[in-house]
Amino acid sequence: MIELVEQNAVLQGFIDKWLAVQPQQRIALVFVDGRRYPGHVALAALEQELLGAAYGIREPQVAAAKLNWWAEELANAATSGGRHPLTQVLFDDERAHAIASELWLAPVLAAMAQLEQGTAADFSAQIAAAMPLHGALAALETAWWYGAAAPPARAARVATLNHLLYALLRLEQDAERDRLPLPMARLARHGLSRTQLRTPGEARQQAIKAQLDDLLASWKASTTMTGPLSVFRALESRHASALARRAAQAGDALAVLQAGQPRTGLATTLQAWQAARAWQRQRE
Repeated sequence: MIELVEQNAVLQGFIDKWLAVQPQQRIALVFVDGRRYPGHVALAALEQELLGAAYGIREPQVAAAKLNWWAEELANAATSGGRHPLTQVLFDDERAHAIASELWLAPVLAAMAQLEQGTAADFSAQIAAAMPLHGALAALETAWWYGAAAPPARAARVATLNHLLYALLRLEQDAERDRLPLPMARLARHGLSRTQLRTPGEARQQAIKAQLDDLLASWKASTTMTGPLSVFRALESRHASALARRAAQAGDALAVLQAGQPRTGLATTLQAWQAARAWQRQRE
C-alpha cells in the first residue's frame, strides 16, 4: 500500500511539472478526467519531459544523455511495460500498443537532431526547424487521441506555433543561446544585437511585434488545415494565440507575453469546454 502511494506521488510530480508550464490545463482536466483517461494526461506530461530535455538543458551532452535514455525506454516499453511512471501508465493502455513504434521514437530522435541547431535565417526557416520535433509530438498525440488514421497536420502546425511563442517570451533569458527566438533576418532588419535583446527599446519592440504578426498569420492559416486537435492542444493554442494578439497591440509586447494572461475564469472554461465538445464529436 505504501509503495502504491509513493508511485502515485511520483507520477503526480510529473503531471505537476506539465501543469506548472501550462496552468490553464487544470481547467481542461475537468473535462478530461485523469481517472478515466490516465494515458491522455500521462502523454501530455511525457511531452513536457521531452521538451524539457530538448530545450531546458543548456549542455548538449547532458540533454543527449537524457534523450538517449528516453529512446531506450520507449523502444522497449511495448515488451517491458516501461520503467518510468509515465511510460508504465501509457503502456498499460491498449492505445499504446496500437501505435507504431516509429511514432513513439520519432519525437526523441527529432529532439536529439535539433540539440545544436543555430538561429534560423527567417520565420519560414524557424517553422521548418521546429516542425520535426513538434510535428512528431503532434503525430503521436493525434494517434493516441483519435487513432492512426487521423491526420496530424493541423496539430503539428499549432504545436510548432505554440513553441515559437513560448520561445519568444524567453527572449531576454535566451539572448546568449545559439538558437535565438528571433530569426536572423528579423535581427538584421531592426539592427539588433544580442545585448540589445535583453533591454527594452523601440527596435526590439518592433522586431517582437513583427514576429507576433507572422505567428498570428500562421495561426489564422492553421484553421483551414485538416485534422483534429486534442483537448490539451486546442486549449494551449487558443490560450497562446489570444496572448499573442494582446501582446501585438501592447506598447511593451514582451512584458505582456511574460505576464501571460489569466489561466482560469470563464473564458478559459469556455475554451476548454469547446475543445472537449470537439473531441467528443470527433469520437462519435
